Amino acid sequence: MATVTALRAKQAKAEAAARAQTAQARAKISELQTFVWVGLDKRGVKIKGEVSSKNASLVKADLRKQGINPQTVKPKPKPLFGKGGSTIKPRDIAIFARQLATMMAAGVPMVQGFEIVAGGQKNQRMKDMLTTIKTDIEGGAALNEALAKHPVQFDELFVNLVKAGEASGVLDTILDTVATYKENIEAIKGKIKKAMFYPAAVMAVAVLVSALMLIFVIPQFEEVFKGFGADLPAFTQMLVAASRFMVANGFMILVGLVVAIVGFIFIYKRSTKLQHLMGRFSLKIPVVGEILRQSAIARYARTLGVTFKAGVPLVEALDSVSGATGSVIYNEAVKRIREDVAVGHQLQLAMKQTDLFPNMVTQMVAIGEEAGALDAMLFKVAEFYEQEVNNAVDALSSLLEPFIMVVIGVLVGGMVVGMYLPIFKLASVV
Repeated sequence: MATVTALRAKQAKAEAAARAQTAQARAKISELQTFVWVGLDKRGVKIKGEVSSKNASLVKADLRKQGINPQTVKPKPKPLFGKGGSTIKPRDIAIFARQLATMMAAGVPMVQGFEIVAGGQKNQRMKDMLTTIKTDIEGGAALNEALAKHPVQFDELFVNLVKAGEASGVLDTILDTVATYKENIEAIKGKIKKAMFYPAAVMAVAVLVSALMLIFVIPQFEEVFKGFGADLPAFTQMLVAASRFMVANGFMILVGLVVAIVGFIFIYKRSTKLQHLMGRFSLKIPVVGEILRQSAIARYARTLGVTFKAGVPLVEALDSVSGATGSVIYNEAVKRIREDVAVGHQLQLAMKQTDLFPNMVTQMVAIGEEAGALDAMLFKVAEFYEQEVNNAVDALSSLLEPFIMVVIGVLVGGMVVGMYLPIFKLASVV
């Protein structure tokens, strides 16, 4: 009993010492300040840079040791608003993973790799985050533990893959795989956003132009029409009535529209039923629904393939996949698949029960399970559907262009014709 107590006391003492060491390392980092300097090298050429140090005197001494004559050394000015730097984007995380994987494969120690990657960052937010992670690692934390403290930038999937890589000793390979995965996923997202943004932007501009014409242009023509002393054509009368309504109620319409949009977003984020309803509806939209379906399948297959290849057990891998498909309907389906696999069902059978995966996908998964090459088959499925998304987006763009032109022509052109109809009528009478 005394031995057990002594061991526990010794373990507690070691943990306290580790925490103290971590706190000391963080305090040491926090004492440092970033200085920018300008100096002359041995050839008299002006050079500049920035370095972290306790004070300017130490910076000057260090520069002189390197044969640089310091001219000015001053603290780096802080940004006026917040920490400065733009938001950390998924593409930044993908580049970081690729850079760290390359350095680790070349034999560079992890802490030094973080210093190099952080030193090359132009985004201050990204630089600060990498510095914090480096400090945690120096304090004894595993990489996956340090990354888990930043869940916005490093999701559960990323952390689990890194954890599997650390356990299996192939962290550099896993980081390279994660970088490729993120690049492919972001490419799919970009394609879908492009397909949705272009028609939405054009239609928004068309509606805005129509509203401006109703509020500012048609009232001017109405003053001219009053001098004709004749009845206006029915179409022109309709436009004039719409113009009067917009002038009288335009502000209230705008406020109502903004309130409706904000209210819908607020309710959507908090209502599972509404999310499910909109998810079902979006998958049934002609052409667009098929793109969303193919995108969800591609993301499901690639994410599951990456996690399974990294050595994560299938049930745990499905946990990470459930939030990566980009579709509420497919997220729920993956959760059901996980439950079925957890009780012993084959993956292909569990997928088939959802009625959301084409027969080709379930058959390729079945072949992969039988051949012991599930990850390879999942990657082939992902590549096929990623190409299908690319083709569908290009086809959608070609299909929407004439439709958009017709809509703009009807909206704007119809108003122009309606305004000039009385003038044409007057000319025919004369």
